Amino acid sequence: MRRTLTLLGTGIAAALALTACGGSQSASDATPDPANPVTITVGAGPVPHAKILEFVDQNLAEEAGIDLKIEEMTDYQTPNIALNDGSIDANYFQHLAFLEQQMKDKGYKFEHGAGVHIEPYAGFSSKHKDIKEIPDGGTIAITNDPANQPRALKMLEAAGLLKDIKEDSAALTLTDAQNPKGLKFEENQPEILLPLIDDPKVDLAIINGNFILEAGMSTKDALVVESTKDNPYANFLVWRAGEETPAIAKLDELLHTPEVKNYIEKTWPSGDVTPAF
Repeated sequence: MRRTLTLLGTGIAAALALTACGGSQSASDATPDPANPVTITVGAGPVPHAKILEFVDQNLAEEAGIDLKIEEMTDYQTPNIALNDGSIDANYFQHLAFLEQQMKDKGYKFEHGAGVHIEPYAGFSSKHKDIKEIPDGGTIAITNDPANQPRALKMLEAAGLLKDIKEDSAALTLTDAQNPKGLKFEENQPEILLPLIDDPKVDLAIINGNFILEAGMSTKDALVVESTKDNPYANFLVWRAGEETPAIAKLDELLHTPEVKNYIEKTWPSGDVTPAF
């Protein structure tokens, strides 16, 4: 089942599932059993995360004894808030650098599985046809997310626009040596960067992979695309620390099956989403 986020009533639904005759058990220490499936509620980004979970739900979950409920969440804060307050059992939308930043800033205590997929960052422009056309002093629209900003800067470094980018580099504090072209950076929340592609003042807008997909765009139309080779930004399943139940472990296992890998490769053949296993 796939549905948009409705936190109110999630606990009630779980309670009803426990008491319904022959119904699913809520996520617990029970071993998944097709005859008595365990319900897992997962918060996920609409694309590609929820689509991948839908594939698991429709093709693998029933036989594995899992009743998968998918809650679509369209921003980068709600999934961890919901996981922390117990509204969901797990989430699937983030990579390690973001998770570590969230746990540091918010005090969350979470654990995670192995990487499932990578969505490469990409830079788009309505003004230029080649990354080499970005002028000295050009304006780059970039995320204000401290966990993802160094990732975007590294992509620009690989494209020859920046130099000597560190793990903690920030767009607004680059030295002249790091930013020899004197590029100007405009920080914004990642979900509102898409419209800036068409802003006449912006030479390049760097977009998160999920928002590229949700907009019906493709990295094949980008001026610069992050490499997926040895990429540390794989997205994975996350759950509360100490609560990796047999059902959650089984779901994580299903996300790493050949069937899921094949689904990702067939659904996004241009590399907009790449398996991480």
